Amino acid sequence: MGRVISTGLNLVSTSSSARLDESLASAVRRTVELANSQEISPRERLHVKAMELFSHGNFPKACELWEDILIDHPTDMLALKFVQDAYFYMGAQLQLRDSVARVLPYWKPHMPLFSYLNGMYSFGLMECRLYDQAEKVAMEGLAMAPGDAWSVHSVAHVYEMTAQVDKGLKFMESREKDWQVSDVLASHNYWHWALCFIEKGQYEAALEIFDSQVFRRCKATGSMLEAVDASSMLYRLELEGKIRADMGIEPGVNLQHQMGRTIGVPMCQAMMEYDRGNYNRTVDLLLPIRYRLVNMGGSDAQRDVFNQLLIHAAMKSEDKHHQKLGRGLLVEREAMRPNSPMTDRLMQRALALHI
Repeated sequence: MGRVISTGLNLVSTSSSARLDESLASAVRRTVELANSQEISPRERLHVKAMELFSHGNFPKACELWEDILIDHPTDMLALKFVQDAYFYMGAQLQLRDSVARVLPYWKPHMPLFSYLNGMYSFGLMECRLYDQAEKVAMEGLAMAPGDAWSVHSVAHVYEMTAQVDKGLKFMESREKDWQVSDVLASHNYWHWALCFIEKGQYEAALEIFDSQVFRRCKATGSMLEAVDASSMLYRLELEGKIRADMGIEPGVNLQHQMGRTIGVPMCQAMMEYDRGNYNRTVDLLLPIRYRLVNMGGSDAQRDVFNQLLIHAAMKSEDKHHQKLGRGLLVEREAMRPNSPMTDRLMQRALALHI
């Protein structure tokens, strides 16, 4: 199981893939060979097979096997963590929530890692837009484990998605000492902190976090997840007219090949067209795939940059129908995030343009 843990963690980190990294592919093959040459338990064999399937990009089948493990062994934290990560990458929001809900009754407070279940469950609740419940569960987790960066992360999402900007800023600052040592997740939490400043229009404060934390950590580790945060943050600032960002995005591999073709390509084309000032074309590319972006994986907060891109493009388009669409998208956004400073700014801009 030691090899399953080390190789599996490398795989779910997405810092590389077995398709591109021969040493990682070799580690997967060696783990499978050892499993086939030894007497191991059915549970261990399922772990090995799930890891192998994940390495080949068959996320759905890998999840089925991890869920099979959890049916018989609901306190298997490794299976739960791996299936959570896979669901996240698939954009499977309901499964993200329910996989934890099914096993919660089997966990007891005296068990190791018990408190961390709250952060995991809270994140699933939040992705299903059950924000009040998500905040409550995460806060209960933080009462048990103040250093649980995942619970902090879930609360940050709640405040981001509900436009409780001042509350989010206060929360992130008050908890910084607890989560700032959490490696990749610390960088991501700093990203969330910066989003609060962008929402308020305090761009210099956001750039200070980018320079001192997000970019510095990204440069030091080369982590793909940190690169996503850094590029996303710069692009949001570019949409706000505060910075220029040169970005390069590559489609994913394996399971994501199809999404790369049907979602990733038009999404990247839309970004390029926007940069060229072709706002009509940007809308035409983004609008048809808008409700399928969830299939890329990630969180609502991460994908929101494309909602912002569509709104900006629609408002700048010469097509009157697009302009009306932009106004409608802002009304929709206001309904989901009441009292959002960013939405208010965009509404004022729309009024100034007589949209």
